Amino acid sequence: MFAIAARRMGYRVHTFSPDTDTPTGQVADLEIVAPYEDLDAVRRFARQVRVVTFEFENVPAATAAAAAESTLVRPRGEVLHTTQNRLREKRFLEANGFPVAPFREVRSVEDLSAVIGEIGPKGILKTAGFGYDGKGQIKIHAASAAAEAWRRMDGKECVLEAWIDFEKEVSVIAARGVNGNIVDYGVVENDHKNHILDLTIAPGRVTEAQSKRAREIAQAVMEKLDVVGVLCVEFFVTSDGDLLINELAPRPHNSGHFSFDACVTSQFEQQLRASCGLPLGSTELLRPAAMANLMGDLWDRGEPNWAGALAMPGVKLHLYGKTSARPGRKMGHLTAMGSTAAEAAATALAAREALVDRSGS
Repeated sequence: MFAIAARRMGYRVHTFSPDTDTPTGQVADLEIVAPYEDLDAVRRFARQVRVVTFEFENVPAATAAAAAESTLVRPRGEVLHTTQNRLREKRFLEANGFPVAPFREVRSVEDLSAVIGEIGPKGILKTAGFGYDGKGQIKIHAASAAAEAWRRMDGKECVLEAWIDFEKEVSVIAARGVNGNIVDYGVVENDHKNHILDLTIAPGRVTEAQSKRAREIAQAVMEKLDVVGVLCVEFFVTSDGDLLINELAPRPHNSGHFSFDACVTSQFEQQLRASCGLPLGSTELLRPAAMANLMGDLWDRGEPNWAGALAMPGVKLHLYGKTSARPGRKMGHLTAMGSTAAEAAATALAAREALVDRSGS
């Protein structure tokens, strides 16, 4: 979707990835296939482009540094370095006064046994680095579970986070330009299944005070990190109405995919505008919208019933071009619009349900 936005505005796109025939590579002018750790290949790639940006944050910091030797990197490699590691990210947030759940560093089973109970009766053990969509996470209910939980982490550096009794999960996606100007897409509401985003509703069902606070926090995080580009701040809304930051993502986020259809300027075009030093676009939501993820499980019984979903007015289909479907893999999404957010959500879910109804196909 970023490459589509860039091509629509007349830019040439080169993409660098360890894989071939990637979703971006299918749209780009040039697809370079090499490991991120091949810094000479990274340098050659960077010399051919005017600016480098990122599709996800699990790119080694050394890769960003190598690219920065020859061209602009937005967001900066230092932003990636902070946000790709949960421990560094949480320390940054805590040090700057942002609201986060209690956490502890864990480097051994002895550490884990010692800190269980310090942060509450329940916690979640997470790998410090390179985790997403619920990967590298184990819920812990008692000290007796420490040894098994640590064994499953295979000796990786971890962080133990307090279990949060939350009412809902929300996020704010914002963009910051080279001149420091910031725009955002308001607060959206997110439902997860198996730790993977399932449904996003825009606008989210929060109070005016919660919306104002979440947007202020997102803006302050962008300024403190000195982000040029797009950043998503994910929040827990606690049972007493407070906001706690769960994670940061310094790039277009799954919960903002609705913007490709429902906003004047999508999050992908904002990433392009910010990266290329252009003024940021309007984030106006044209109509209430919802986004439903399409996971690889939908292909278990054959090709989904695309016609069934697309027969519903206001539904848009996005398939990413991934070469194989497997359970838990994000293959695409549906966007639905309606007169209210609730109507849009109901339509998105009904359209996804129609995909598995093959009675008429």
